[in-house]
Amino acid sequence: MNDLIATARKAQISWSANPIARSAALSAVAKSFITHRDQMVDLMVDEVNKPITEARGEFARAVAILEYFSQAVLDPDGTSIPTLDPNLILSLRRPYGVAGLITPWNFPLAIPLWKAAPALAVGNAVIIKPSEFATKTALFLQELMNKTLPQGIFNVLPGGSEVGAELVDSADLISFTGSAKVGRGIVARAAALGKPVQAEMGGHSPAIVLPDADLELLASHIQIGAFSYSGQKCTATRRIIIVGNEKRKSEVIDSLVAGAEKLISGDPRDEKTFLGPLIHSDSYKNYCAAVASAREVGSVISGGRIDETGGNLPSATLTDSIPPVHQLMCEEVFAPITHIASVSTTDEAIALANAVLYGLTASIHTSDLEASLRISKRLETGMVKVNGPTAGVDFHAPFGGDKDSSYGMREQGKASLDFYTHTQTITVNSGTRKFQ
Repeated sequence: MNDLIATARKAQISWSANPIARSAALSAVAKSFITHRDQMVDLMVDEVNKPITEARGEFARAVAILEYFSQAVLDPDGTSIPTLDPNLILSLRRPYGVAGLITPWNFPLAIPLWKAAPALAVGNAVIIKPSEFATKTALFLQELMNKTLPQGIFNVLPGGSEVGAELVDSADLISFTGSAKVGRGIVARAAALGKPVQAEMGGHSPAIVLPDADLELLASHIQIGAFSYSGQKCTATRRIIIVGNEKRKSEVIDSLVAGAEKLISGDPRDEKTFLGPLIHSDSYKNYCAAVASAREVGSVISGGRIDETGGNLPSATLTDSIPPVHQLMCEEVFAPITHIASVSTTDEAIALANAVLYGLTASIHTSDLEASLRISKRLETGMVKVNGPTAGVDFHAPFGGDKDSSYGMREQGKASLDFYTHTQTITVNSGTRKFQ
């Protein structure tokens, strides 16, 4: 680790000194990715069971991220501040040095790049510790990046938790995406060392369905929000809160069940597959346990099928009548299972939506613009989607949550540039005035 850090620090000095070269290099990397599209897509499908249609979408997003930050390099990197003439005060952003990035398996290409690209754009070197379940994709990413970037600027360091811990101790700032349990430990360690740290952790996202919601549109949004990539997204819809009477609840449920039952589980290489196998057997055991628990305390109204072949293949699962204080309503299961609740008023819906430790994203389904804006402001989440799925974010907009979902500054877009830099104020006085 020490040798890797030393090499990265040395390379970072010249990398940070030439923004024109950085911009050109990131743009060149984006172009080089295009010729390796099929290889990257195949790796994601094979390594993390990502359905091929989603893998193609993630690849396109990765290219867009690189293109975006290749241009962000040339954005103004500071401001001038008024002072006495002819003196000058400048406030400038400067890179920290070496950014340590700890990334998950569920977006094996997009998340490493949405961390690395802004870090590189502002002049840092990066070291990525990928998930053990996505090492091959990360190493291929390193191979492609290093064909264009200077040696030592982009590094991948495979390994387990001990490697992550060593990276936290050695790098100059830390960005983490993963579980809340691991994230809290990383935040505590980095803070103790006085290092900037950013952690994106769990979610338990609600979808609030108002009485005027378009049910056909809602069903399509829940398909994506709750069930795409077999629900293995921190932004996935975990709770659906229906506002209205029993008749309205029945109408919404009928629409959601019909939408869920259309979704195909199977081989991620099949173009028709919407839900592929879960990442590993432990994850599948959690799914099975959640289904069994839902049957005990409430009901499973769609899906809930158990794969007896050992293929870890889930089905799109909807539950009903789970008590609000039950663990299923309070903690996420990383699988395609979402829980329906019904309330009479929007105030009750907001209270139930906020009644968990997490606050990453939420969705509101309605044709009432005023209501959507009013409810959005009362939700304890970092992001709100109106008439859209909770899952899926724009790479050029700030990403992050509240409460136990996130710690530190936002990711993605221009907001990410602030995290990977610190501000230096330079005051220039005129000295002896020799000329008038």
